[in-house]
Amino acid sequence: MKLSQFKINIPDSLIATHPAKNREDARLMVLDRKTGKIEHKHFKDILGYFNEGDVMAVNNTRVFPARLYGNKEKTGAKIEVFLLRELNRESRLWDVLVDPARKIRIGNKLYFGEDDLLVAEVIDNTTSRGRTLRFLFDGPYEEFKKAITQLGNTPLPKYIKRKAEPDDVERYQTVFARHEGAVAAPTAGLHFSLPLVKRLELKGVHFAELTLHVGLGTFRPVEVEDLTKHKMDSEQVIIPKECCEIVNKAKAGKKKICAVGTTVMRGIETSVSTQGELKPFDGWTNKFIFPPYEFSVANTMITNFHMPESTLLMMVAAFGGYDHVMHAYKVAIKEKYRFYSYGDAMLII
Repeated sequence: MKLSQFKINIPDSLIATHPAKNREDARLMVLDRKTGKIEHKHFKDILGYFNEGDVMAVNNTRVFPARLYGNKEKTGAKIEVFLLRELNRESRLWDVLVDPARKIRIGNKLYFGEDDLLVAEVIDNTTSRGRTLRFLFDGPYEEFKKAITQLGNTPLPKYIKRKAEPDDVERYQTVFARHEGAVAAPTAGLHFSLPLVKRLELKGVHFAELTLHVGLGTFRPVEVEDLTKHKMDSEQVIIPKECCEIVNKAKAGKKKICAVGTTVMRGIETSVSTQGELKPFDGWTNKFIFPPYEFSVANTMITNFHMPESTLLMMVAAFGGYDHVMHAYKVAIKEKYRFYSYGDAMLII
């Protein structure tokens, strides 16, 4: 498949810049991947599609406040620093993106917060935009993390052209969020409220938790027409034994196994036995899923409406069928569904 086959024109007016008032009030498009039939529902109606013994696999990663605003030494120029990944805890080394990148050189110092609560030194230029920073912090690690949490902002995606608000601190986390490490939310999970989870559990639906720390690579634009030449950034995945047991039992019983989001689908497809069973995993994945692709574990999927030409849209098209999914996106535009991270949801059955 080619990149140009995933072009869609999404009007700016349909890009969600704020979450729905209540998590489960988002709209839900239900797509039958065999027939292409489409139904229009609300997310809370998901209850009607799952029964006792079915499984929802969810990502319990927690987003950390990865966006810092600081000033460059001497000039005082405003610099935005986006924390990507902790490289070395002892040395306080971090992979970051800086903006504007052209103003930053190796050796520059950056100051953050009142009384320069945090100071960082640029020690490496890894890519055109990427840098490695060393935070010059003498206190214990807990105090250092506390300072980052205090100064950091919720890392809303760039297309949301507003600063993070207090409400975003809670709403840009899923109710499953436990293990800190993501720089973006696994957005399909944002539609679940705790009461909805409870109602699903009362129906006998099981939740299987894995951790995939979403990195910015998930959103990196595809810049090659031939999709086989695109390289995904690696993201950390932990699939515990308990998650595998829940999923494999449901698979043996021919139950529904629903991947809640592209991150979950990517995680479970990374660690599958030759018999098609989910295996425990603790490592990194750079798996890129695009049509045609044979899925091994999940037989249903919940996802948001994604950016044109994105790896996320490509994975959804691989699961739901290219023609069905592209048609569903046209219908979503016509019916004025809300798109992207804070937008509406799609259930593919």
